[in-house]
Amino acid sequence: MRSRRLGTALRQYRQAAGFDQPQAAEVIATSQARISRIESGHATPRVIEVRLLLDAYDITDSEVRAKLEDLAKHSKKRGWWLEHAEHLRPDYVDHIALEDDATYIREWQPIMVPGLLQTPAYAEAVIAAGPHCIEPERAAQLVKVRTGRQAKIEEGGASYTAILWEGVLAHPLVSVDVHREQLSAILEIGRRKNVTVQVLPFSAGVLAGYTSAFSSFSFDEEPTVEAVTMDNLRGTSVLEGAKDLTAYANAYDLLRSSALTPDASAKLVRDILRSLKEDTS
Repeated sequence: MRSRRLGTALRQYRQAAGFDQPQAAEVIATSQARISRIESGHATPRVIEVRLLLDAYDITDSEVRAKLEDLAKHSKKRGWWLEHAEHLRPDYVDHIALEDDATYIREWQPIMVPGLLQTPAYAEAVIAAGPHCIEPERAAQLVKVRTGRQAKIEEGGASYTAILWEGVLAHPLVSVDVHREQLSAILEIGRRKNVTVQVLPFSAGVLAGYTSAFSSFSFDEEPTVEAVTMDNLRGTSVLEGAKDLTAYANAYDLLRSSALTPDASAKLVRDILRSLKEDTS
């Protein structure tokens, strides 16, 4: 994913500078085929090649240059999740890699609690109930990976905002005991300084169906959306095109502006939790 992000950026800067691939190849004394592989993320340029290309494209912003050089340096850095690689789909690995590099993570979830908020019991329940038959050993590894992903948030390594539809909280997809534990965990996690949890209420109407679940990622000090992932029956799709990123950034802003405030959202979670306890008492 780091190579893909680097390649996408280099392609955009090349096109903005009016260079074609053969001209870019001349800058670093390579072939057009290698430039194509670099820009598609199938090959990673050396740091000196990144510098030469950015010089040719007249990119002088020191922060941009440092970011792209860093991607080149660490493109082959081994992530913790690769210890579980045999149990993970390649597209899921891409999602985790984006998550691990991100400085801002935003999620919209109209169906279930997002993985970064899930308790082990909730994760185990939803994995077991999924459409694919997963053997117990792999299911246990997937729960470990989901828990491992949460370290990024627990350690304050990223600013995380989750918007949940009220139905996710009010209508349990798992046993009531597991759901109650999950709601308590959401309240606890939501108290962290780097975490914001908001609820889109039933009163928002059809807006809840405006878009399916998605996650967006930013990798700089500013929360500009640089990648979006969406789950589907065949896996996870990664969107990186400028028009796609703008569309999902706007969608998230609309959802967030229509959601309850964090304090009002926490109150709603407490009210639902209280009603669940009363129903089982």
